[in-house]
Amino acid sequence: MQRTDKEGAQPAERIWQDIAAVRSVSPLVHSITNYVVMNNTANAVLAAGASPIMAHAVPEVGDMVALCAATVINIGTLDPLWVEAMKVALRRADALGRPVVLDPVGAGATPYRNQVLGELLAVASPAFIRGNAGEIMTLAGIQVASKGVDSAVSSADSDGAARALSLRTGSVVSVSGPTDVITDGRRIGYVGNGHPMMTRVTGLGCTASALLGAFAAVQPDRFAAAVSAAAFLGVCGELAAAQSAGPGSLQMNLYDVMYNLEEADFVRTARVRIE
Repeated sequence: MQRTDKEGAQPAERIWQDIAAVRSVSPLVHSITNYVVMNNTANAVLAAGASPIMAHAVPEVGDMVALCAATVINIGTLDPLWVEAMKVALRRADALGRPVVLDPVGAGATPYRNQVLGELLAVASPAFIRGNAGEIMTLAGIQVASKGVDSAVSSADSDGAARALSLRTGSVVSVSGPTDVITDGRRIGYVGNGHPMMTRVTGLGCTASALLGAFAAVQPDRFAAAVSAAAFLGVCGELAAAQSAGPGSLQMNLYDVMYNLEEADFVRTARVRIE
């Protein structure tokens, strides 16, 4: 059942306010992310209207966290020095009350990856955990088959695991899939936008996490920020796919749609349900 927010706006109209805020404020978003996606995610953050900073050197990472409005930690290409930088970033963000997005890329794929995630969550609970269904279910303690960084299960299977993980960590949990699932343990949102071709462009899940950092910087309601970020990428991906011949042109068109998106197109296309 769709509900309105406190101001009476329907979800798509309220979400547009967050999209406009990202463009107006242009928050600095710090990412410690993987080599595969650095350029893609930086361009997506720029196209959305925010400003990216990619920095992982231990001596400066605390200063970067203090400089930026949000930090994104992505474990896609792990390295012990980067793990130390992630821990420093989490501690600094926790001390400053700045939001952190944790993307548990490939959770469950290797013992080391699981060990690192345990160490990171022991440092501080991030404001957000965003991943695919397999990653989220693994973090929730449910054993699933691993496909490396890809999910072997659907977001439709993840509602209970997402709620449980949110309640255990205090984080808003966002699960990507054909229908994105977002929960703070009490509220749950479903975003039905996107396109199957998006799974053929590497790093769009990582892009989703970087965009979530931008929305977290302008929307203090963490659940609302996560819904807005998922809806923005889903709508833009859907509109971009409609004008793309394949994954190559989709990636190019996605940046253009993010940059040029107008309210009427967003409100008409968005399929968001809050329960």
